[in-house]
Amino acid sequence: MWRQEAQNVLDKARRDEGDKIFPAEFASIEELILKGEVLVKEEEIEDADKLFLLAWSKGSLLEKKLAAEKLRLKEEAQRRADAERLELERKRALEAEARRIALEKYEAAKAAQEAEARRIAEKNAEKARQPKERQLPAYHTVKRGESLPFIASQPEVYNDRNLWPLLYRANRDQISDPKHIWPGQVLRIPRNLSREDIVEARRYAQEKPLH
Repeated sequence: MWRQEAQNVLDKARRDEGDKIFPAEFASIEELILKGEVLVKEEEIEDADKLFLLAWSKGSLLEKKLAAEKLRLKEEAQRRADAERLELERKRALEAEARRIALEKYEAAKAAQEAEARRIAEKNAEKARQPKERQLPAYHTVKRGESLPFIASQPEVYNDRNLWPLLYRANRDQISDPKHIWPGQVLRIPRNLSREDIVEARRYAQEKPLH
């Protein structure tokens, strides 16, 4: 009889959680075995054996499906683990790169601060060694009859009438036409000019002279 084989395959499917993974197939096999048991009690052995054989066949198929499903779940779990590992490695690499960049920025900023401190110290030392110069004004109040070239020509301004474009550009907020300035206007006088600033101002004064 196939009675014991059917029961064995059902028990194995239960141990492999077939009743949870494939509940319909498991219930079908269990029902066939129960029907077979009823026929055994009724001494209809041949019909019972047919049911046990069918149950065993279905159980064997279920066993294969369970094995395939377990393999699939295992591979899926491995894929998730691999993906999580790669993501963790990626995050760690990003964090390491961020720390490296932050350290480089910190070191660069520290070096720049030290260089600036040395420059200021050297500049202050140089100033201390030199005789004090007369402080040049940063502003000029326009008087009646003055023009930008006239103001630029003053010794305390630039001592050069052709540098009037420097005054014009620094005071565009209150001078719309360099030919017209008004008494009482307080003009900014740019200082710390570069050679390029001076050359450009003289070029502009030659191209657009004020008469």
